[in-house]
Amino acid sequence: MIKIYKDAAEALKRGEGDVRRDEKIRDSVAEIIAAVRRDGDRALYEYARLFDGTELSSLEVTGEEIDRAAASCGGDLLRVMERAAENIRDFHSRQVRLPFSFEKGGAVMGQKITPIERVGLYVPGGTAAYPSSVLMNCIPAKIAGCSKIVMVSPPSRGGDIAPAILAAAKIAGVDRVFRVGGAQAVAALAYGTETVPKVDKIVGPGNAYVAEAKRQVFGRVAIDMIAGPSEILVIADELSDPAVVAADLLSQAEHDRMASAILLTDSEKLASAVSAELERQLPLLPRYEIARESIDTRGKIVVCPDIASCVRLSNEMAPEHLELFVDSPFDWLDAVKNAGSIFLGRSCPEALGDYMAGPNHTLPTSGTARFSSPLSVDDFIKKSQFTYFTPDDLDALADDVAAFARAEGLEAHAESVLSRKNGDR
Repeated sequence: MIKIYKDAAEALKRGEGDVRRDEKIRDSVAEIIAAVRRDGDRALYEYARLFDGTELSSLEVTGEEIDRAAASCGGDLLRVMERAAENIRDFHSRQVRLPFSFEKGGAVMGQKITPIERVGLYVPGGTAAYPSSVLMNCIPAKIAGCSKIVMVSPPSRGGDIAPAILAAAKIAGVDRVFRVGGAQAVAALAYGTETVPKVDKIVGPGNAYVAEAKRQVFGRVAIDMIAGPSEILVIADELSDPAVVAADLLSQAEHDRMASAILLTDSEKLASAVSAELERQLPLLPRYEIARESIDTRGKIVVCPDIASCVRLSNEMAPEHLELFVDSPFDWLDAVKNAGSIFLGRSCPEALGDYMAGPNHTLPTSGTARFSSPLSVDDFIKKSQFTYFTPDDLDALADDVAAFARAEGLEAHAESVLSRKNGDR
């Protein structure tokens, strides 16, 4: 049963497993990365046998296979994914940054925007097959202008990737798809093999091994984030429907045994009613055992003095998903400082954001919303600065630059500027 707190300090404690780095996973991943670097495709085939239980005849999924998979999904699902993709494009197209330049005297300064050329998308497979992740990760990269987008996803025992994932890849515009999963897929993207091309950035969610692999290859390539277990925090007042609040909490609890579902409320009556609703709804879920463990071990209900206190506590927790389950949610929006994605009002469940609304569902977890942001077009671009000075403009600043450089003990810096002053032009 979910725990009910009146002590905010106690409720703030996150599970140690949210942030602990498992040494066995770390060492295992290091071995996998080393093997892929050393043996290339041969290691990928071997790990497919070992971890996925399949004998692959090829690593790359052909265009014909993708077309057949998309056709097998049925028109209804394809229409849903096309509509989702349209909404995601509409939202993310508004994030596009523009270059700028300006003149100051004869000097010209500015910033240019360049897409990251090669991007790798990791998409979970098996029981956690999420075609929505394909759309959320690929579409911002396409809008940014990335020219090579490759996708990796673990194969089934039959050597296939879920048809819905392949259909989503076709809709989103993925260039190449490989049936490789786990830490070995991350290693292949980071270092390249005979078949899998190396990329410049790796994005997408995965299990603990995938997260650890991303951590270990960071620096060789860029990554989006080290994602932890999924989280939802609901702020609800006494007028809220306890059945609906409970359903929203369970929408995250069913993801993962390590997921956390938290309710902050100013109503003891609602707290008790939501607890009872969770017990009524839990046995009805196909993923009952997963949701049961999540609610029992990581679920929390905190009774606060008022909604303002709920918002302050939420800011300290910095949740991945935040629902403001109140009548006038925009009144509280400015007070929210730390949250990955904010869902406003009683008609905006977090699941809407997972699939159809348009904002990205790849979000900072484990309190990292204090300093990081959802995946966006910005994640797929580079910003370069440029500077041009005329001789006269350089002369005007040369003495100041030299003084600054000498204050830092860097005489060569000073001389590199002074040597140009009144010199050959």
